[in-house]
Amino acid sequence: MTEISLDEGRIKELMKQAMLELLKERRDLIYDVFAEVIEDLALTNAIKEGESTESVKREEVFKTLEGVS
Repeated sequence: MTEISLDEGRIKELMKQAMLELLKERRDLIYDVFAEVIEDLALTNAIKEGESTESVKREEVFKTLEGVS
C-alpha cells in the first residue's frame, strides 16, 4: 500500500480548490444557504421590532390579513 504524505500547505491548497469547485458547480446550493440566512435575519429583526411595539388582539391581525377594516 502506498503512503501519501501531505503537508499543511498542500492540504490548505486542496481545500481551497475543492471549495472553488463547489462554488462554481453548486451555485444553487450556495444561493439557497444565503437566502435562508437572509430570511432568518429578517425574521429575527421583525421579532425584535415586534417586542417593542404595542400588542393587538388576534382578531385584528386576521382582519388586516383578510383585508377587512
